[in-house]
Amino acid sequence: MSVKLPRYYTFFCVSLSLILLAGCSTDQNTISSSFFHNLTAHYNAYFYAKEGAKEVEDLILKSLDDDHNKILLLYPHVDTVLSKTYKKSTEEIIKMASKSIQFHPNSRWADDSYLMVGLARLYACDYQNAILTFKYVNTKSTDINLRHAALLNLMRTFKEMGDYDRAEEAFHFLDKEKLSRSNQKKLYLEKASYYQVRNDYNNMVINLSKVDSLLTRKDRKGRIYFIIGQVYQKLNFTSEAYIFYKKCLATNPEYEIDFYARLNMAQVAQLGNKRDVQLVRKQFDKLLKDTKNKEFKDKIYFELGEFEKKQNFLNEAIKDYKLSAHAGKNKRVQGMAFLRIGQLDFDSLKRYKLAKLYYDSAVNELPKDFEDLEGIKKRQAILGEFVKYTETIALNDSLLFLASLDTASLHHRLDSIQSLQDKKIAATKKSKKRRVSDNISSPTPGSSFGNAPTADTNSDNWYFGSPDLVANGQNEFQRIWGSIKLEDNWRRSNRASSLNDPAAPVAQQAVDKALPKAGDVQGEKKDVKVNALQQLITLLPYKEDQKKEALAKIEDAYFHLGDLYYFKLYEKDNAAKSYEKLLARFPNSERKAEVLYKLYLIHKDKNDGLAEHYAQRLQNEFPNSTFARILINPDYLKEISELAEKQKLMYKEAYRFYQQNNLKPAMDKVTEALAAGETDFTPQLELLKIIIMGRTDDVTKYQYELSEFIKKYPKDPLKDYAEKLEVSSKTLSEKLEKANGIQFETDLSGPHFFVVLYNAEAHITNPVVDALEKFNATQFKKLKLTTSNIGFDDKTLTMCVEFPDKESVMGYYYKFLAQLNKAKPFSDYKFYNFVITKDNFQIFYRTKSLDEYLTFFDKNYQK
Repeated sequence: MSVKLPRYYTFFCVSLSLILLAGCSTDQNTISSSFFHNLTAHYNAYFYAKEGAKEVEDLILKSLDDDHNKILLLYPHVDTVLSKTYKKSTEEIIKMASKSIQFHPNSRWADDSYLMVGLARLYACDYQNAILTFKYVNTKSTDINLRHAALLNLMRTFKEMGDYDRAEEAFHFLDKEKLSRSNQKKLYLEKASYYQVRNDYNNMVINLSKVDSLLTRKDRKGRIYFIIGQVYQKLNFTSEAYIFYKKCLATNPEYEIDFYARLNMAQVAQLGNKRDVQLVRKQFDKLLKDTKNKEFKDKIYFELGEFEKKQNFLNEAIKDYKLSAHAGKNKRVQGMAFLRIGQLDFDSLKRYKLAKLYYDSAVNELPKDFEDLEGIKKRQAILGEFVKYTETIALNDSLLFLASLDTASLHHRLDSIQSLQDKKIAATKKSKKRRVSDNISSPTPGSSFGNAPTADTNSDNWYFGSPDLVANGQNEFQRIWGSIKLEDNWRRSNRASSLNDPAAPVAQQAVDKALPKAGDVQGEKKDVKVNALQQLITLLPYKEDQKKEALAKIEDAYFHLGDLYYFKLYEKDNAAKSYEKLLARFPNSERKAEVLYKLYLIHKDKNDGLAEHYAQRLQNEFPNSTFARILINPDYLKEISELAEKQKLMYKEAYRFYQQNNLKPAMDKVTEALAAGETDFTPQLELLKIIIMGRTDDVTKYQYELSEFIKKYPKDPLKDYAEKLEVSSKTLSEKLEKANGIQFETDLSGPHFFVVLYNAEAHITNPVVDALEKFNATQFKKLKLTTSNIGFDDKTLTMCVEFPDKESVMGYYYKFLAQLNKAKPFSDYKFYNFVITKDNFQIFYRTKSLDEYLTFFDKNYQK
């Protein structure tokens, strides 16, 4: 049966349909149009864009690789590598938001859609377009909250780009605005993130504390409270840190945050008495026994060590650090545990040798991105130097001490060491037998013999049934002994020695060398003691030069040890002791003046009244030393440094004259520089003066001055060069003496040649001739000079002929030095340039006496 609807109902339905159809138009601004577009924009394209943005934000948050030993990041850094993983999502967000803008431009959600486009561009690292989008929303939107949201995201974009100045401008502007609760919360978090990136932890924690009351559960309150606790802990506000760690636990956070919050609470807990300490230890025990924390045992032990260190229970702390190092496979935690032990041995216990071993282990294990790894390596190097110097002193003292003993006393020493070693071997064997006996159990139903426990019986009590114990043992063995080959007598080493016996290291070394190898039947029959004595005697410094060498090593080690204490370890008392030992044992040390000055400085800083004593000794014993002068004039070094720089300039000018063969102005400039005063540059000036003298004065005087220079500066780097010059000069003198008959004519009147001599292998004859002929044509055209080439042993001789007299040829020679000698090919190769009379050239070419003639030339032609 059909039902007839009332007329008014039909009319209503038709009217509603017409209204809705009319509302679809984007051009109308009616109520129905606004309602339709707002509804459709919000719950269609914009909705999908917003959901897509949430998904991308979740992916970015999941990319956080948290290191709970450092302050956790509030927001992860967005980079191009990460953005590629969600590229399709950001493209979809832009697509959906663009549809909302395109189809519903007059809706309330158009500006919100633009905001989604900006966020998608931010997540995609398209920063410039993201900035333009956020600025558009900020300027065009009529919704004040949306404008603020755009500025907040603009601020985040600037932070991601590293444009901190513009980021700061944005949040300073927002600080003055009245924000909604949601935007205020985001502003505090963004500012905190900004200050975290800038390592400004004070401002970071201020903003995080302000955001506390605005947080909801969706904001991961537990993580934020944990970060606040970490920052307060870093700033040493332990009570505030404890409060926020406790608030973190109250939010029931994710497991790792919960675990580390409990560990950190123990570090910042205020302990009033021993009972509180025991309570914290029980909490650590509870964490260790919890099976869920099995993979975190190394971290728990490490934090327990940190707790014990804080209470100044250093031995307990070291024990816990060792357990931490061997309780897991986390290289970072293992390296940190070794580092802490090394730091305690270094800073508190002053056990530098042990500290060196642990620093070595720490550097091997710590990751490359570990904070201040370079500083750790620097301290490792310092400890390496320290151990080297202390062992140098101990070893050479042992050698000298043993060298002073007679043969009977040496026998007695070896007997004592060998007896001690035999006892250790016997004790080791006995301990090994006891362990084997303890491990043998009675037969069980699952085993016909009782010499090895099964995995399902008593493996937890048996050493090799526990993988943790075995791993710990292996790690400890490797740390102490290193990676050594499995063989008999593997423990024999000069590592272990009696600290009370200075001779023990050397004697032990001799015993080790004398002991027979495993399986060597003949070796076992030898007299070990006699062999060890012979080995020991070869090591001892019986000769005077050997004793001097050992003492020099000890003196050098004491000096450097003092410097190490003073300048690198900053331990003035130990530095003073080392310097004083040096002076006591080596009263005539060459370093005495410097050591006295350093002792003066140390006691001046200590203000103990001894500074004046060392100052007086320095002035009395070394009045002309640099250190005494510094004592009188604190600006001495600055003044002397300025003078040295001036001398270097004068030296450069003098050397330029010397290269041009202008010897007189060269000597005048060197003399002027030396007269200015004595500096560290004085040896260079004195040697140049001697070299110039060798070109103008008698060879005997030249050799004498070189000899005096070598005596005067025995440790100067120029000493070797001066010795080479002296040897060369003496060799030349010997050649001249052998020559005997070679005598050049002293009558220098008459025709002359200009000669250029160079290595034939250089194959530069044509360029040389071309250069000379061009020079002759432009500068000496009237003389009508010609050039010719002659072979001269392994050299080529090119000469210009001929000059009418000495004056004209010397004019040519000086002009050549000033102009042509600086040009190619003369500037690129070694040349001998000189002038010679026609008669002397015959003698020169016949005898091939280059060195002799160059000496003759310098004395008879050079002024």
